[in-house]
Amino acid sequence: MPSQGIVSGDRVTAEKMRLARELRRHMTPEEAVLWRHLRAHRLRGLHFRRQQVIDGFVVDFFCFAASLVVEVDGGVHKAQKEYDAQRDRALAQRGLRVLRVSNEDVRRDMDAVLARIASLAAETPPTGQAGEEAAGPAQETPFPRDGGTQGGP
Repeated sequence: MPSQGIVSGDRVTAEKMRLARELRRHMTPEEAVLWRHLRAHRLRGLHFRRQQVIDGFVVDFFCFAASLVVEVDGGVHKAQKEYDAQRDRALAQRGLRVLRVSNEDVRRDMDAVLARIASLAAETPPTGQAGEEAAGPAQETPFPRDGGTQGGP
């Protein structure tokens, strides 16, 4: 029997709950480093959950109060761009904003990653509450790359 989810009555299957637990136990090194900065309200008092099931998808990090999903994208995401786009649309329909950061960003400039997360979290979500209306596409990270160019993962 599905249990009650964190987002507005979302039903979570036992299979998805097992998957989320497994992903929590085996986070990537980059996810683990970011989690050390997000856990226990360490980033400006914000409460984040890790490996949270939303609409049948397991997101890396989720802050309900800010209607914000943070995804740490590694090499696997290059091969699943359409899946990620579909997932981002489903999350946006719930009024959630998605920030994607690359593994490289986490390794090279954690301060910039944390500043971007804090900045987005401080902005008022379009709906004011997770799950009401579409919030728009995923945000790409504005971190400078080699040569000073801007861009996402």
